[in-house]
Amino acid sequence: MKIESPRFGSLDVDADKLIEFPGGLPGFEDCKKFTLLEMGEGESSGVGILQSVDRPEIAFSVAEPDQFGLHYEFSLTQDEEDLLRVSRIEDVAVFLILRRSDAGASEIPVKANLMAPLVINAAQRIGIQKVIARVGCDVTLKAA
Repeated sequence: MKIESPRFGSLDVDADKLIEFPGGLPGFEDCKKFTLLEMGEGESSGVGILQSVDRPEIAFSVAEPDQFGLHYEFSLTQDEEDLLRVSRIEDVAVFLILRRSDAGASEIPVKANLMAPLVINAAQRIGIQKVIARVGCDVTLKAA
């Protein structure tokens, strides 16, 4: 499948590389199919792009929590586990959506959304955005 991304140009996306978000993402409910693009050459930069296939103008920078030295734990509801078809925890990956800060030099240039991680069953290629309404998850910094 070919998509024309305003940000990345013409992309060939294999059907077996699609990740389905059955409910879309909050604010982007019409975007249900995405592909995960790796950024950087050679060694992984630790940052990827979640590119919408339904609306090619939509793309999110994402990273795994450990890229920030975070150990991140939260629970899924039974409905979320069923939707993700979780049978092995090893198949589940967690990503944080990143955004650039437009603030001055005194602020961190990139921020991660800890309250709405992406949870993806890599084996089944299905995902959700887990909106955490209140702080009840554990986030700890790992020693370098």
